[in-house]
Amino acid sequence: MRWVEEFRDPRAIRALADALAAATTRPWTIMEVCGGQTHTIVRWSLPDLLPPAIELIHGPGCPVCVTPIAAVDQARALALRGDVTLATFGDMVRVPGSAGDLLSARAEGADVRVVSSPLDALALARARRDRTLVMFAVGFETTAPATAAAIELAAREGLDNFAVLAAHVRVPPAAAMILGDPARRVQGLLAAGHVCAVVGTEEYPALCERFAAPIVVTGFEPVDLLAGLLACVRQLEAGRAELEIQYRRAVRPEGNPAARAAIARVFAVADAPWRGLGVVAGGGLRIRDALARFDAARRFDLAPLAAAAAAEDARCRASAVLRGLLRPPQCPEFAAGCTPERPLGAPMVSSEGACAAYYRYARRHESA
Repeated sequence: MRWVEEFRDPRAIRALADALAAATTRPWTIMEVCGGQTHTIVRWSLPDLLPPAIELIHGPGCPVCVTPIAAVDQARALALRGDVTLATFGDMVRVPGSAGDLLSARAEGADVRVVSSPLDALALARARRDRTLVMFAVGFETTAPATAAAIELAAREGLDNFAVLAAHVRVPPAAAMILGDPARRVQGLLAAGHVCAVVGTEEYPALCERFAAPIVVTGFEPVDLLAGLLACVRQLEAGRAELEIQYRRAVRPEGNPAARAAIARVFAVADAPWRGLGVVAGGGLRIRDALARFDAARRFDLAPLAAAAAAEDARCRASAVLRGLLRPPQCPEFAAGCTPERPLGAPMVSSEGACAAYYRYARRHESA
Protein backbone atom coordinates (compact mmCIF):
# COMPACT_ATOMS: atom_id res chain seq x y z
CA MET A 1 0.00 0.00 0.00
CA ARG A 2 3.01 2.28 -0.35
CA TRP A 3 1.46 3.96 -3.41
CA VAL A 4 -1.57 4.97 -1.30
CA GLU A 5 0.70 6.61 1.25
CA GLU A 6 2.47 8.43 -1.57
CA PHE A 7 -0.76 9.94 -2.90
CA ARG A 8 -1.92 10.90 0.59
CA ASP A 9 1.42 12.30 1.79
CA PRO A 10 0.71 15.48 3.83
CA ARG A 11 3.91 17.11 2.57
CA ALA A 12 2.92 16.55 -1.06
CA ILE A 13 -0.57 17.82 -0.31
CA ARG A 14 0.80 20.98 1.30
CA ALA A 15 3.27 21.57 -1.56
CA LEU A 16 0.47 21.32 -4.13
CA ALA A 17 -1.76 23.64 -2.09
CA ASP A 18 1.08 26.19 -1.96
CA ALA A 19 1.63 25.85 -5.71
CA LEU A 20 -2.09 26.45 -6.32
CA ALA A 21 -1.99 29.58 -4.18
CA ALA A 22 1.02 30.86 -6.12
CA ALA A 23 -0.56 30.07 -9.51
CA THR A 24 -3.97 31.65 -8.86
CA THR A 25 -4.37 35.34 -9.65
CA ARG A 26 -8.14 35.54 -10.28
CA PRO A 27 -11.34 33.62 -9.48
CA TRP A 28 -11.88 30.26 -11.19
CA THR A 29 -14.76 27.79 -10.98
CA ILE A 30 -13.90 24.14 -11.61
CA MET A 31 -16.17 21.11 -11.56
CA GLU A 32 -15.10 17.58 -10.66
CA VAL A 33 -17.26 15.20 -12.66
CA CYS A 34 -17.05 12.01 -10.62
CA GLY A 35 -18.72 11.22 -7.31
CA GLY A 36 -15.63 9.31 -6.16
CA GLN A 37 -13.66 12.52 -6.59
CA THR A 38 -16.32 14.40 -4.62
CA HIS A 39 -15.99 11.98 -1.70
CA THR A 40 -12.21 12.50 -1.59
CA ILE A 41 -12.62 16.29 -1.77
CA VAL A 42 -15.10 16.35 1.12
CA ARG A 43 -13.41 13.65 3.20
CA TRP A 44 -10.03 15.37 3.06
CA SER A 45 -11.49 18.92 3.33
CA LEU A 46 -9.54 19.91 0.22
CA PRO A 47 -11.47 23.18 -0.30
CA ASP A 48 -10.00 24.41 3.00
CA LEU A 49 -6.54 24.12 1.43
CA LEU A 50 -7.38 26.04 -1.73
CA PRO A 51 -7.01 29.76 -2.34
CA PRO A 52 -10.34 31.55 -1.80
CA ALA A 53 -10.48 32.42 -5.50
CA ILE A 54 -10.94 28.76 -6.50
CA GLU A 55 -14.49 27.42 -6.26
CA LEU A 56 -15.15 23.70 -6.65
CA ILE A 57 -18.53 22.58 -7.96
CA HIS A 58 -19.66 18.98 -7.63
CA GLY A 59 -20.86 17.42 -10.86
CA PRO A 60 -23.39 14.69 -11.68
CA GLY A 61 -20.80 11.94 -11.83
CA CYS A 62 -22.44 9.19 -9.78
CA PRO A 63 -24.06 6.52 -11.97
CA VAL A 64 -26.52 5.47 -9.28
CA CYS A 65 -27.55 9.10 -8.73
CA VAL A 66 -28.17 9.86 -12.40
CA THR A 67 -30.22 6.72 -13.05
CA PRO A 68 -33.67 8.12 -13.85
CA ILE A 69 -36.60 7.51 -11.54
CA ALA A 70 -38.45 5.89 -14.43
CA ALA A 71 -35.75 3.19 -14.64
CA VAL A 72 -36.15 2.42 -10.93
CA ASP A 73 -39.91 2.23 -11.46
CA GLN A 74 -39.46 -0.20 -14.34
CA ALA A 75 -37.10 -2.39 -12.32
CA ARG A 76 -39.54 -2.40 -9.40
CA ALA A 77 -42.46 -3.32 -11.65
CA LEU A 78 -40.50 -6.21 -13.15
CA ALA A 79 -39.50 -7.47 -9.70
CA LEU A 80 -43.13 -7.45 -8.58
CA ARG A 81 -44.37 -9.50 -11.55
CA GLY A 82 -43.83 -12.74 -9.64
CA ASP A 83 -42.16 -14.61 -12.49
CA VAL A 84 -38.96 -12.54 -12.53
CA THR A 85 -35.87 -12.55 -10.34
CA LEU A 86 -34.32 -9.09 -10.42
CA ALA A 87 -30.62 -8.64 -9.70
CA THR A 88 -28.76 -5.36 -9.24
CA PHE A 89 -25.95 -3.66 -7.35
CA GLY A 90 -26.29 -2.97 -3.64
CA ASP A 91 -26.65 0.81 -3.91
CA MET A 92 -29.61 0.48 -6.27
CA VAL A 93 -31.95 -1.36 -3.92
CA ARG A 94 -32.51 1.76 -1.80
CA VAL A 95 -32.73 4.38 -4.55
CA PRO A 96 -36.25 5.85 -4.38
CA GLY A 97 -38.57 5.49 -7.33
CA SER A 98 -41.93 7.21 -7.59
CA ALA A 99 -43.67 4.31 -5.82
CA GLY A 100 -40.91 3.03 -3.55
CA ASP A 101 -37.55 1.31 -3.88
CA LEU A 102 -36.45 -2.24 -4.65
CA LEU A 103 -35.96 -2.98 -0.97
CA SER A 104 -39.63 -2.30 -0.32
CA ALA A 105 -40.49 -4.47 -3.35
CA ARG A 106 -38.56 -7.30 -1.73
CA ALA A 107 -40.56 -6.73 1.47
CA GLU A 108 -43.69 -7.15 -0.65
CA GLY A 109 -42.49 -10.55 -1.83
CA ALA A 110 -40.43 -9.71 -4.91
CA ASP A 111 -37.31 -11.79 -5.59
CA VAL A 112 -34.62 -9.08 -5.57
CA ARG A 113 -30.98 -10.13 -5.39
CA VAL A 114 -27.89 -8.03 -4.73
CA VAL A 115 -24.92 -8.93 -6.93
CA SER A 116 -21.47 -7.45 -7.36
CA SER A 117 -21.29 -8.13 -11.11
CA PRO A 118 -23.56 -8.97 -14.06
CA LEU A 119 -21.62 -12.23 -14.23
CA ASP A 120 -23.03 -13.10 -10.79
CA ALA A 121 -26.50 -12.49 -12.21
CA LEU A 122 -25.68 -14.78 -15.12
CA ALA A 123 -24.77 -17.52 -12.64
CA LEU A 124 -28.20 -17.11 -11.02
CA ALA A 125 -29.82 -17.54 -14.43
CA ARG A 126 -27.86 -20.74 -15.03
CA ALA A 127 -28.96 -22.11 -11.65
CA ARG A 128 -32.69 -21.39 -12.19
CA ARG A 129 -33.58 -21.86 -15.84
CA ASP A 130 -37.27 -22.02 -14.91
CA ARG A 131 -37.26 -18.30 -13.98
CA THR A 132 -36.39 -15.19 -15.94
CA LEU A 133 -33.42 -13.38 -14.43
CA VAL A 134 -33.26 -9.64 -15.17
CA MET A 135 -30.07 -7.76 -14.38
CA PHE A 136 -30.80 -4.09 -13.65
CA ALA A 137 -27.47 -2.80 -14.98
CA VAL A 138 -26.43 0.77 -14.21
CA GLY A 139 -23.17 2.62 -14.44
CA PHE A 140 -20.82 4.62 -16.61
CA GLU A 141 -18.58 3.08 -19.24
CA THR A 142 -16.65 1.47 -16.38
CA THR A 143 -19.32 -1.20 -15.72
CA ALA A 144 -20.62 -1.56 -19.29
CA PRO A 145 -17.91 -4.08 -20.35
CA ALA A 146 -19.01 -6.55 -17.65
CA THR A 147 -22.64 -6.20 -18.75
CA ALA A 148 -21.56 -6.76 -22.35
CA ALA A 149 -19.62 -9.86 -21.34
CA ALA A 150 -22.66 -11.28 -19.53
CA ILE A 151 -24.92 -10.74 -22.55
CA GLU A 152 -22.41 -12.32 -24.93
CA LEU A 153 -22.00 -15.33 -22.63
CA ALA A 154 -25.78 -15.71 -22.36
CA ALA A 155 -26.04 -15.69 -26.16
CA ARG A 156 -23.24 -18.23 -26.51
CA GLU A 157 -24.79 -20.55 -23.91
CA GLY A 158 -28.36 -20.11 -25.08
CA LEU A 159 -29.53 -18.75 -21.71
CA ASP A 160 -32.81 -17.30 -22.91
CA ASN A 161 -34.00 -16.81 -19.33
CA PHE A 162 -31.44 -14.01 -18.91
CA ALA A 163 -32.17 -10.37 -19.76
CA VAL A 164 -30.73 -6.95 -18.94
CA LEU A 165 -32.57 -3.76 -18.05
CA ALA A 166 -29.79 -1.46 -19.21
CA ALA A 167 -29.33 2.02 -17.75
CA HIS A 168 -25.69 2.57 -18.70
CA VAL A 169 -24.70 6.17 -19.41
CA ARG A 170 -21.77 7.89 -21.16
CA VAL A 171 -19.80 10.69 -19.52
CA PRO A 172 -18.46 12.82 -22.44
CA PRO A 173 -21.95 13.83 -23.72
CA ALA A 174 -22.91 14.91 -20.19
CA ALA A 175 -19.72 16.95 -19.99
CA ALA A 176 -20.70 18.58 -23.29
CA MET A 177 -24.15 19.42 -21.91
CA ILE A 178 -22.62 21.00 -18.78
CA LEU A 179 -20.09 23.04 -20.75
CA GLY A 180 -22.71 24.04 -23.33
CA ASP A 181 -25.17 25.41 -20.79
CA PRO A 182 -25.78 29.09 -21.64
CA ALA A 183 -25.81 29.87 -17.91
CA ARG A 184 -22.65 27.87 -17.25
CA ARG A 185 -20.35 28.96 -14.46
CA VAL A 186 -17.91 26.07 -14.89
CA GLN A 187 -14.63 27.15 -16.47
CA GLY A 188 -12.72 23.86 -16.27
CA LEU A 189 -13.44 20.18 -15.67
CA LEU A 190 -11.72 17.41 -13.74
CA ALA A 191 -12.64 14.26 -15.69
CA ALA A 192 -13.08 10.81 -14.16
CA GLY A 193 -9.93 8.72 -14.41
CA HIS A 194 -11.64 5.33 -14.15
CA VAL A 195 -13.96 6.09 -17.08
CA CYS A 196 -11.06 7.26 -19.22
CA ALA A 197 -9.08 4.14 -18.29
CA VAL A 198 -11.80 2.14 -20.07
CA VAL A 199 -12.84 4.29 -23.04
CA GLY A 200 -9.87 6.62 -23.42
CA THR A 201 -9.84 10.37 -23.92
CA GLU A 202 -10.47 10.73 -27.66
CA GLU A 203 -13.73 12.68 -27.25
CA TYR A 204 -12.33 15.33 -24.92
CA PRO A 205 -9.97 17.45 -27.08
CA ALA A 206 -12.91 18.47 -29.29
CA LEU A 207 -14.87 19.51 -26.19
CA CYS A 208 -11.95 21.62 -24.97
CA GLU A 209 -11.80 23.42 -28.31
CA ARG A 210 -15.56 23.76 -28.74
CA PHE A 211 -16.24 25.19 -25.29
CA ALA A 212 -12.86 26.86 -24.60
CA ALA A 213 -12.46 24.94 -21.35
CA PRO A 214 -9.54 22.87 -20.08
CA ILE A 215 -10.27 19.26 -19.11
CA VAL A 216 -7.84 17.41 -16.83
CA VAL A 217 -8.23 13.67 -16.24
CA THR A 218 -7.45 12.90 -12.59
CA GLY A 219 -7.42 10.03 -10.16
CA PHE A 220 -9.11 9.81 -6.80
CA GLU A 221 -6.49 10.43 -4.13
CA PRO A 222 -5.86 13.88 -2.60
CA VAL A 223 -2.57 14.35 -4.46
CA ASP A 224 -4.22 13.35 -7.74
CA LEU A 225 -6.99 15.89 -7.32
CA LEU A 226 -4.77 18.75 -6.23
CA ALA A 227 -2.33 18.03 -9.07
CA GLY A 228 -5.28 18.00 -11.49
CA LEU A 229 -6.56 21.29 -10.08
CA LEU A 230 -3.10 22.83 -10.43
CA ALA A 231 -2.89 21.76 -14.07
CA CYS A 232 -6.37 23.14 -14.72
CA VAL A 233 -5.66 26.47 -13.03
CA ARG A 234 -2.37 26.90 -14.89
CA GLN A 235 -4.22 26.41 -18.16
CA LEU A 236 -6.92 28.89 -17.19
CA GLU A 237 -4.37 31.47 -16.10
CA ALA A 238 -2.52 31.06 -19.41
CA GLY A 239 -5.70 31.21 -21.49
CA ARG A 240 -5.32 27.63 -22.73
CA ALA A 241 -8.06 25.03 -23.14
CA GLU A 242 -6.54 21.60 -23.66
CA LEU A 243 -6.87 18.03 -22.49
CA GLU A 244 -4.31 16.88 -19.92
CA ILE A 245 -3.98 13.46 -18.31
CA GLN A 246 -2.83 13.71 -14.70
CA TYR A 247 -3.77 10.07 -14.00
CA ARG A 248 -1.12 8.63 -16.30
CA ARG A 249 -0.48 5.60 -14.12
CA ALA A 250 -3.90 4.27 -15.18
CA VAL A 251 -5.08 6.18 -18.27
CA ARG A 252 -3.92 5.93 -21.85
CA PRO A 253 -5.49 8.06 -24.61
CA GLU A 254 -6.79 4.93 -26.34
CA GLY A 255 -8.25 3.44 -23.15
CA ASN A 256 -8.70 -0.33 -22.91
CA PRO A 257 -9.14 -1.70 -26.46
CA ALA A 258 -10.67 -5.01 -25.33
CA ALA A 259 -13.25 -3.30 -23.11
CA ARG A 260 -14.12 -0.79 -25.82
CA ALA A 261 -14.59 -3.56 -28.35
CA ALA A 262 -16.93 -5.46 -26.01
CA ILE A 263 -19.05 -2.34 -25.48
CA ALA A 264 -19.21 -1.70 -29.23
CA ARG A 265 -20.28 -5.28 -30.03
CA VAL A 266 -23.18 -5.28 -27.57
CA PHE A 267 -24.28 -1.65 -27.27
CA ALA A 268 -25.12 1.25 -29.55
CA VAL A 269 -24.94 4.90 -28.50
CA ALA A 270 -28.36 6.40 -27.80
CA ASP A 271 -29.96 9.47 -26.28
CA ALA A 272 -30.72 8.84 -22.62
CA PRO A 273 -32.32 10.61 -19.66
CA TRP A 274 -30.05 11.48 -16.75
CA ARG A 275 -31.58 12.20 -13.38
CA GLY A 276 -31.01 15.91 -12.81
CA LEU A 277 -29.89 16.74 -16.36
CA GLY A 278 -32.77 15.59 -18.55
CA VAL A 279 -32.25 13.79 -21.85
CA VAL A 280 -28.58 13.84 -22.86
CA ALA A 281 -27.90 13.47 -26.58
CA GLY A 282 -25.74 10.38 -27.04
CA GLY A 283 -25.62 10.03 -23.27
CA GLY A 284 -26.58 6.36 -23.01
CA LEU A 285 -26.06 2.87 -24.33
CA ARG A 286 -28.82 0.62 -25.69
CA ILE A 287 -28.55 -3.08 -26.43
CA ARG A 288 -28.10 -3.68 -30.15
CA ASP A 289 -30.97 -5.09 -32.22
CA ALA A 290 -29.07 -8.31 -32.89
CA LEU A 291 -29.21 -9.04 -29.15
CA ALA A 292 -32.74 -7.74 -28.57
CA ARG A 293 -33.85 -11.01 -26.95
CA PHE A 294 -31.63 -10.11 -23.98
CA ASP A 295 -33.07 -6.58 -23.68
CA ALA A 296 -35.60 -6.59 -20.82
CA ALA A 297 -37.15 -3.34 -22.02
CA ARG A 298 -38.10 -4.96 -25.31
CA ARG A 299 -38.87 -8.40 -23.91
CA PHE A 300 -41.41 -6.93 -21.48
CA ASP A 301 -42.54 -4.10 -23.80
CA LEU A 302 -41.56 -1.34 -21.38
CA ALA A 303 -42.08 2.31 -22.25
CA PRO A 304 -38.98 4.25 -23.39
CA LEU A 305 -37.36 5.93 -20.40
CA ALA A 306 -37.33 9.32 -22.05
CA ALA A 307 -41.11 9.16 -22.41
CA ALA A 308 -41.87 7.74 -18.97
CA ALA A 309 -43.19 10.34 -16.53
CA ALA A 310 -41.78 10.12 -13.02
CA ALA A 311 -41.24 12.94 -10.55
CA GLU A 312 -38.89 13.40 -7.61
CA ASP A 313 -40.28 13.68 -4.13
CA ALA A 314 -41.32 17.33 -3.93
CA ARG A 315 -39.04 17.88 -0.94
CA CYS A 316 -35.93 16.51 -2.70
CA ARG A 317 -33.43 18.90 -4.28
CA ALA A 318 -31.35 16.16 -5.89
CA SER A 319 -31.66 17.64 -9.38
CA ALA A 320 -30.10 20.91 -8.23
CA VAL A 321 -27.32 19.03 -6.42
CA LEU A 322 -26.55 16.92 -9.49
CA ARG A 323 -26.30 20.03 -11.69
CA GLY A 324 -23.93 21.74 -9.27
CA LEU A 325 -26.47 24.46 -8.43
CA LEU A 326 -26.84 23.51 -4.77
CA ARG A 327 -24.52 22.08 -2.15
CA PRO A 328 -26.13 19.29 -0.11
CA PRO A 329 -26.18 21.23 3.22
CA GLN A 330 -28.15 23.98 1.46
CA CYS A 331 -31.08 21.60 0.97
CA PRO A 332 -33.66 22.14 3.75
CA GLU A 333 -34.11 18.37 4.12
CA PHE A 334 -30.39 17.53 4.39
CA ALA A 335 -29.65 15.52 7.58
CA ALA A 336 -33.22 16.20 8.72
CA GLY A 337 -35.92 14.79 6.48
CA CYS A 338 -33.29 13.10 4.30
CA THR A 339 -30.68 10.76 5.82
CA PRO A 340 -28.94 7.58 4.64
CA GLU A 341 -31.47 5.59 6.69
CA ARG A 342 -34.45 7.43 5.15
CA PRO A 343 -33.26 8.98 1.87
CA LEU A 344 -35.42 11.20 -0.29
CA GLY A 345 -33.08 11.05 -3.27
CA ALA A 346 -30.33 8.97 -4.84
CA PRO A 347 -27.39 11.25 -3.84
CA MET A 348 -28.01 10.33 -0.19
CA VAL A 349 -28.11 6.59 -0.98
CA SER A 350 -25.19 6.01 -3.29
CA SER A 351 -21.70 5.38 -1.97
CA GLU A 352 -20.57 8.05 -4.45
CA GLY A 353 -23.43 10.51 -3.92
CA ALA A 354 -22.60 14.10 -2.96
CA CYS A 355 -25.24 14.18 -0.21
CA ALA A 356 -23.85 10.98 1.31
CA ALA A 357 -20.33 12.47 1.20
CA TYR A 358 -21.39 15.60 3.07
CA TYR A 359 -23.47 13.60 5.55
CA ARG A 360 -20.58 11.26 6.31
CA TYR A 361 -17.61 13.61 6.27
CA ALA A 362 -18.56 17.30 6.35
CA ARG A 363 -20.76 16.92 9.44
CA ARG A 364 -17.93 15.10 11.19
CA HIS A 365 -15.50 17.92 10.39
CA GLU A 366 -17.99 20.52 11.60
CA SER A 367 -18.44 18.76 14.95
CA ALA A 368 -14.74 18.09 15.50
